[in-house]
Amino acid sequence: MSQLPRLSGRELVKALGKVGFLPKRQHGSHIILRRVDPWCQTVIPDHKELDRGTLRAILRQTEVSVERLNQLLRESL
Repeated sequence: MSQLPRLSGRELVKALGKVGFLPKRQHGSHIILRRVDPWCQTVIPDHKELDRGTLRAILRQTEVSVERLNQLLRESL
């Protein structure tokens, strides 16, 4: 199992954008992302660094594995 990366909210939004999530709106410091097919919606806090538990919960909601997230982050470099 890969380790969770340390990410900001904006970095996570950018990575999830590569798998079909689009920003729907922003309410304060929370960015709401939505994917149409299969339908899924999640909220990303716009913080400098996301807590590990928060990141794990978001990955669970979006059905993105830690390995897939690391792959998406490597592609952006």
